[in-house]
Amino acid sequence: MKLMVIAVALIGITLAGCAPEVGSKKWCEQLKEKPSGDWTVNEAKDFAQYCLFK
Repeated sequence: MKLMVIAVALIGITLAGCAPEVGSKKWCEQLKEKPSGDWTVNEAKDFAQYCLFK
């Protein structure tokens, strides 16, 4: 059981490392493709700050 928890945690950390940096051009493009209804409050705030009002 402990081994499975560790494996899931390592996979999560690995996948998080692949996400583009918030505010980068790639991040803005990815968020534009994502339906706005699926955005988190933080994503919406960051999108406005970094992608709209540079």
